[in-house]
Amino acid sequence: MTGTAILPSPEYDGTLPLWSAPPVSGPLDATVEVPGSKSLTNRYLVLAALADGPGRLRSPLRSRDSLLMVAALRELGIAVRDEGTDWLVTPGPVRGGGRIDCGLAGTVMRFLPAVAALADSPVSFDGDPHARVRPMGPVLAALRDIGAAVVEEGEPGFLPFRVTGGPSVRGGAVRVDASGSSQFVSGLLLTGARFPEGLTVTHVGATLPSLPHIDMTVAALRDAGVEVDDSVRGTWRVSPGPIAARDVRVEPDLSNAAPFLCAAVVAGGTVRVPGWPAHTTQPGGLLPGILERMGATWSLDGDVLSVTGTGRPIGIDLDLSAAGEIAPTIAAVAALAEGRTVLRGIAHLRGHETDRLAALCTEIRRLGALAEETSDGLIIDPAPLRPAVVRSYADHRMATFGALIGLVTPGVEVEDIATTGKTIPDFAGLWTSMLARS
Repeated sequence: MTGTAILPSPEYDGTLPLWSAPPVSGPLDATVEVPGSKSLTNRYLVLAALADGPGRLRSPLRSRDSLLMVAALRELGIAVRDEGTDWLVTPGPVRGGGRIDCGLAGTVMRFLPAVAALADSPVSFDGDPHARVRPMGPVLAALRDIGAAVVEEGEPGFLPFRVTGGPSVRGGAVRVDASGSSQFVSGLLLTGARFPEGLTVTHVGATLPSLPHIDMTVAALRDAGVEVDDSVRGTWRVSPGPIAARDVRVEPDLSNAAPFLCAAVVAGGTVRVPGWPAHTTQPGGLLPGILERMGATWSLDGDVLSVTGTGRPIGIDLDLSAAGEIAPTIAAVAALAEGRTVLRGIAHLRGHETDRLAALCTEIRRLGALAEETSDGLIIDPAPLRPAVVRSYADHRMATFGALIGLVTPGVEVEDIATTGKTIPDFAGLWTSMLARS
C-alpha cells in the first residue's frame, strides 16, 4: 500500500454492475427535493456528541457517510437514537477501546481522531481500501503535538492507526499544513473547546482549499456557544468551555443539488430545488453564479431555486478552490459546452475518494472530448461525445458525472451507480423521477 491515490485500470473489467444512464427526451421541467447536507449533518453530529446535554438534528442526511458517523459515535459511547426523521443525540464520556470504521468518509476519518483523544484508552481507525490512500498525516501530527499517542499501523500518515488520549491531552497550539484538505483544520476545531487549554490551529501550507468548509465549522461552533477567534488569517483560536446542546435543522446539500441543477444547463429547461437557503456557509451556494457564467439563468423565489438552461452551455475559466467538491459536475458541463473550460485551484482533488483530476481526464477522453491536467486543475476542450462505460472509481461524484453526461449522450453506462449512496440516498431513483416529471 502506498500513498498514491487508487486509480483502477481504465477499462471496465465487468466486476461491478452497470447502470444505463437515461437520456433526456426534451427540455426538463422538474422539482427535486435534495436530501440534507452531509457536511452540516456530520459537523452537527460531532458537536452534539460533545455538548452539555441532549440535542436534536432535524432532517439530517441519512447516507453512508452520515450513518458511518453515527455508528462511530456510538462506538465512542455516545447515544444516537432515531426519532422519526430526526436523530436525538445524548452525550456521555468518550469511551475508548473500540474500532472506528471510516468507510470512505473523510469527515469520519478526519473529525473523530480528535474526539478519540478525549478517551483514556486506545481507539482504532480503519476504512475502505480507497480510504487508505487519503492523507491523514497533518491531523495525526497535530494530535501528537497536544499530547495524544498515535500508533500508525500501516503506511505513516494514512489509515489504519490508533489514537490514545487521556489527561495528558491538554490542547494548546498546533501548526497544520491543510493544503491537502480543509478537513484537517475543521476536524481539530470541532473538538477544541473540550481540551482544557482550548486549541489554536495555524495553517502553514502554501494553499488552503475549500475555505468555506472551515467557515462552516466556525459558524457551527459559534452557534453552539463556542468562542472562536479567526481574526488573524490562517489562524483559528477555540477557547475552552462548554458546547451548547441544540435543536437544529439541516439544510439541503447544495453540492448534491449540483447534478440536478446542471441537468437543466446541459439538456435545456428548468429544474427547481426547494429549501435553498438565502444565506449559507455551504460551498455549493456558489453554484447559481457559476451556472450563470456558463449560460444559464436562475432565480430564488422564497426558498425555491430555479435554474433554466438552453442546452448549450458556455466554457469558462473558473477558480474552484472554494468549492472543489462540485468540480466533477462542472467538468461534465464543460465536456458538453461550447468552447474551452479551465478549472483552477483544485489540486487537492488528487487526494479525495480517488485522484479526481486523473479520473476526470481519463473518463472525458474515453467519451471523446479532450482533457489534460494542470498543476492545480484541468483544461477541457469539448468535442462530440460517444457512448462509453464511465468508471466511477468508488467515487460518488464520478458516478454523478457519468449520469449527467449520459443525459444528452445516448448509450452511456455508469459503473457502480450505488456508490452515490455515500452522500445521496437513492440517487438513481431521484434522477429518473426528475426525468419522469419533465
